[in-house]
Amino acid sequence: MSMHWFSPPVVVQADRPEVTYSVTHVERAAEFLLAWKALGAGPKWQDAVRACTAVLNGGGTVGDAREAFEEAARECGRLVA
Repeated sequence: MSMHWFSPPVVVQADRPEVTYSVTHVERAAEFLLAWKALGAGPKWQDAVRACTAVLNGGGTVGDAREAFEEAARECGRLVA
């Protein structure tokens, strides 16, 4: 299975404040979204789950998934600006 790469990456905060991650593909974004569900599955989080799922199922665009993931990270307080 090929990866669905983001360009540019989305930098997010890990659980530990001193650690950040550069999320570079849809597959990793989906993992972060699952971990963030406990932070509150708000509307941007739900949009990102749908967008990432669409790409993984062969539809949607990586650009839309990246944008939705960035908004979800912002909503969850995990986006590093």
